[in-house]
Amino acid sequence: MMPTAPTSIRPVLEESCAELGHWLSTRGHQPFRVRQVRRWIIEQRAVSFDQMTDLTQSLRQELGDHFTCLGTRVHHHARSDDDTHKLLLRLSDDQLIECVLIREGNRRTACVSTQVGCAMGCVFCASGLNGLARNLTAVEILEQLIHLRNLLPAAERLTHVVVMGMGEPLANLTNLLAALGIATQRPGLGIGKRHVTISTVGLPSRIRDLADEKAPYHLAVSLHGPNDQVRSRIVPTNERIGLADILAAADYYFQTTGRQVTYEYVLLRDLNDSVSHAAELAKLLKGRQAHVNLIPFNDVEGLPYRRPATSALSAFVDVLRRAKVSVKVRKRKGSEIDAACGQLRRRIEAGTPSAKV
Repeated sequence: MMPTAPTSIRPVLEESCAELGHWLSTRGHQPFRVRQVRRWIIEQRAVSFDQMTDLTQSLRQELGDHFTCLGTRVHHHARSDDDTHKLLLRLSDDQLIECVLIREGNRRTACVSTQVGCAMGCVFCASGLNGLARNLTAVEILEQLIHLRNLLPAAERLTHVVVMGMGEPLANLTNLLAALGIATQRPGLGIGKRHVTISTVGLPSRIRDLADEKAPYHLAVSLHGPNDQVRSRIVPTNERIGLADILAAADYYFQTTGRQVTYEYVLLRDLNDSVSHAAELAKLLKGRQAHVNLIPFNDVEGLPYRRPATSALSAFVDVLRRAKVSVKVRKRKGSEIDAACGQLRRRIEAGTPSAKV
């Protein structure tokens, strides 16, 4: 059985509204206090009960004796020259996870994690180098959004969420959906459901489960190879799943939700970046309502893979565009603060933190 976070003084958001209401009523407090407490944290950026000025002093004291506002705390905050922020959060069991705030134009995008580590074993990713420790709770996922939102000026809010941090989101689907349910409420964090992207390595049954939720989230499938042979070298789970089942599930997602599927493709020099690979990818996606998000690899210390040559990237894009495949190259953001998934956590645990703070 996968271990869960130990309990001591619980984060107050870990209490359901009914549980917190019962706790309050046994101490003589009115049920409407539940809404006040949650509003202070989720909407009004309170990080201590003392900030909740419309609660009585005695109630604030009682809450502080039994709960914390947030169960996660910022262990390390890095900021890049392009104003990308990366937070390393320490959980109640001393595990570390990462989340990122990306500012671009009018967008304020939060990238969040769903697990401590990852079991998928993608060869280029630092997140899974030490395997999977456990799933995050719904509140641990939600608190990443709260921490990132709290970095913004009071007049700004998060506009987009990408679930592309540590872990495989669909392997923790129940807790992820619970967190997103709160994040997309109005009032609340007020993030539009159509502005949420969930990235998966490709778990067909879970893709279908997500589709059946009928929520208009955007699905991104981490493809990384145009055929099973290449993909299995990069994504080990492909050996027991295969592209055919993944694409069929993605097609079901589009048919059920009407939402175009994005296929993410990390380009690794001399492994999956040739024009023949691009031609295979174009053939694979022909006839599908699909978009390709090309991601030139961010070099990771300790891994043998390298970014593609600029000429190879240009040729790959050209092949796709001539085949009428929608394609975009993802901009590199926050490279000097180890913004790629799992890098900062790995450096901190090794005792060599990123220089930008």
